[in-house]
Amino acid sequence: MPVTASELRANIYRLLDQVLETGEPLEIERNGRRLRVVPDQRPSKLDRLVPHPGTVVGDLEDIIHMDWSVYWDYDAGEPS
Repeated sequence: MPVTASELRANIYRLLDQVLETGEPLEIERNGRRLRVVPDQRPSKLDRLVPHPGTVVGDLEDIIHMDWSVYWDYDAGEPS
């Protein structure tokens, strides 16, 4: 949703930081026309990942070598 020039003036630093952080363009409406502020490089999606410590509990090797066939319904072609 575009912002007005007045909204831009009141919140310019917050809006510019938001563009840099998210990579989403900012649209500004002025005199019935639209302007766009876009970052020169989009931020990496990997840089925006939020860590979830403790999500995997145990040894990852155990999960890799686990027999998943007990959890899969081969007739339906999906997990049971």
